[in-house]
Amino acid sequence: MYQPAHGRFQVEDTAAYLAELCAVVPATLVTHGPDGFRASILPMLFDPDDGPNGYLRGHLARGNPQWREIEASIAAGGDGAGEALAIFDGPDAYVSPSWYEEKQLTGKVVPTWNYVTAQVHGTISTIHDPDWLIPHVARLVERHEGGRPEPWALTDAPDDYVRTQARAIVGLELRIARIEAKAKLTQNRSAADIEGTIEGLSAGSPLEQAVAEAMRDMGRLPRNVRGASRVSVPPAPSERRVTNLVSTGEDVAPRGRRPAPADRT
Repeated sequence: MYQPAHGRFQVEDTAAYLAELCAVVPATLVTHGPDGFRASILPMLFDPDDGPNGYLRGHLARGNPQWREIEASIAAGGDGAGEALAIFDGPDAYVSPSWYEEKQLTGKVVPTWNYVTAQVHGTISTIHDPDWLIPHVARLVERHEGGRPEPWALTDAPDDYVRTQARAIVGLELRIARIEAKAKLTQNRSAADIEGTIEGLSAGSPLEQAVAEAMRDMGRLPRNVRGASRVSVPPAPSERRVTNLVSTGEDVAPRGRRPAPADRT
């Protein structure tokens, strides 16, 4: 993942950042097969203590050709066999230069985009065993239902129905080779520009407000752990959420008149 030379968007504890993102947003799983790249959106579970770098676990609908392409890639062998990339994107928003104090001081400003993301590289394998799939789906359900007043559990459905549904999915295990993470939250601008951006985003949509909250969290953290702030995702109906389990540290530049470095994602 590209990181600007100033290093202010880097996340030190990438595993902790992945854990927070993985708990609230689905992954975009990217693999390469005979017909080129294939991507699917799916919820995944992160097990950080399993193996040197942890595992991501999820599942695809059996009708999704991506799992067959994964198996074909592994069978073919060679460089890149079974390689996969899982991308977890948190809240993001357009940032208007009109929110910057620098606009009034020098006019030397440009728009940009704020976002948080984690990218997981590794090798992936498929699993067809219902005795693995059913407990996996139960864990996934528990993660998303646990905080509800009347949580639904997989055991609420008839056993024979659950086993039938399990035959309609294929499990995935992604053995993690490395985790990259980036929190691009205006850390490369002056304190006044950051304050103006937070104010501007706070007056916007739920997604924009979530980015503002992430910026506030970043500012409250000690310098040596910035980049590991709590991930905030708005509970807006338009936001992505899992609905069908089977189918599917940075310094702040001092305030002043010197223009901040140009924004580059």
